[in-house]
Amino acid sequence: MRKLTPFDRSAQAAPVLVTARAIHTADPADTTVTAMLTDRGRIVALGTAAACEDVAARAGLTPERVDLGEAVVVPGFVDAHAHPLMFGQMMTWVDCGPEKAGSIPEIVALLKAAAAELPAGRPVRGYGYEQRNLAEKRHPTRFELDEVAADREVYLMNASGHGGVVNSYTLELNGVDRDTPNPDGGEFFRDADGELTGELSDAACNILTGVHGVKIGHHGPNFHLADEPEEHLRQLDAATQRFLAGGVTSIGDCQVTRREFDMYLRLAEAGRLELRVSMYLLSHLLDEALEMGLVGQFGNAHLSFAGIKFYADGTLGGWTAYFPDGYVGDPCRTGQLYHEPADYAELIRTAHAAGLQTATHAQSPTAIEMVVSAIEAALAERPDADARHRIEHCGLPTPAQIERMAAAGIRPVNQTQHYFNWGEGVEEAIGTPGERFNPLGEFERAGVPMTISSDAPVAEPIPLEAIQTAVTRVTRRGHRLGPDDLRISATAALRAHTIEGAVSIGREDDLGSLEPGKYADFAVLSDDPLAVPAEEIAAIQVRETWVDGVRRHAM
Repeated sequence: MRKLTPFDRSAQAAPVLVTARAIHTADPADTTVTAMLTDRGRIVALGTAAACEDVAARAGLTPERVDLGEAVVVPGFVDAHAHPLMFGQMMTWVDCGPEKAGSIPEIVALLKAAAAELPAGRPVRGYGYEQRNLAEKRHPTRFELDEVAADREVYLMNASGHGGVVNSYTLELNGVDRDTPNPDGGEFFRDADGELTGELSDAACNILTGVHGVKIGHHGPNFHLADEPEEHLRQLDAATQRFLAGGVTSIGDCQVTRREFDMYLRLAEAGRLELRVSMYLLSHLLDEALEMGLVGQFGNAHLSFAGIKFYADGTLGGWTAYFPDGYVGDPCRTGQLYHEPADYAELIRTAHAAGLQTATHAQSPTAIEMVVSAIEAALAERPDADARHRIEHCGLPTPAQIERMAAAGIRPVNQTQHYFNWGEGVEEAIGTPGERFNPLGEFERAGVPMTISSDAPVAEPIPLEAIQTAVTRVTRRGHRLGPDDLRISATAALRAHTIEGAVSIGREDDLGSLEPGKYADFAVLSDDPLAVPAEEIAAIQVRETWVDGVRRHAM
């Protein structure tokens, strides 16, 4: 019988005395020191080298000296919203993102080249395009993907992860034609004549998972495509190395189904789970979670259960976020809500009453209103000053909603790399309000704690890029998004990706800052993100990443 065994290498970690030009602790006073003493994976003391040596001597420790010279140390980054298995899986697909392809013919060429290398019948999968970034300013069609292959599945996932485009073979294989009704929470898109274009979104992606694949109904996008378990484990291993290379030491996996849960258990059993993972089960598993008594955090230092993930609407990048009056870029599209407000409010009430933290994806003002109202109602019925309900992405809240979030203790978990990669597309999609996408400065002024994360694979897990974007609000194309008062300081951005991330996953007692008693999880940087010009933060290199007082990554 499988069981979750303890996974804690910290007991074997020898004492280490780390010295550096600066060690930013992200403690409540934002203290900066030059030395840190660790033992058995925990931080023992911080201060000067002499002070730490004195503590070591009094404790009978003989620490290894690690002199990092002019490098700078920060807490290990907490990526509170990511999809590690999906990210690892995408690494085996064809990258069709903006650095690889700027037009539909270039995407087709990349996919055709990949198809030529694959065994006969194996699906061709690509990812990373954002339609507004393409020369054609539109999604590819199934007919264009038919040029890639007509005898096997071809799937090109949108950068948002909320759908994409398939070829004609895929539709025919699954019996989808012009008369097929749209599933709840998804859509098979059609042209003006009612013909299928090949584009599909969210629950419509269930056709890609096969007979035994994960079916999640109307509770959000389905990107849980199956591979053999050993392949999934290799994918998770590969993703882990990419997170560590970015300085990330802890992750909130914000869409855990049986597929992810099983893979994490297998990695933990094998002693291969080098990162810390807090799992948020997808909402279709809520009843099962309650039946099993999962009404609070449980697990160990590396793998734990944190809460339940919900969806209110879709994505701004994929134009499935809910705008009832239509998109400026396409008035015929409105996006959708995944629940009737009353049904969603009952789900939140049920989870909250059981003491569960909830994390709801919501982008549009209408969707955010549904979430805030449901949480307010649940709190009124069962007050809890530390419920820490989250709104994932929280793209375009109104100023009034932000004030209500502050009063209710609701925590937005934002992804600044979203507007770094395709902020212009949001402005084109919905007009002037798009410039407020992720209004971190407004959150800060209202007293709403901010968390920054990657949403990998929607963006690469590069915290320093996310921090730079929070400080500058300059996109990949050099466009500054919105007024300066939406920006935040480098110190605030660093805290948003470290200690505030730890608070958002409920782990601030042992993670997120460098303080005595906490785990010795930290990143070693080539320069100081709090001292270099804002536009140079992303160029800083992550030289090393330590977890449990042990070096897990080095350049």
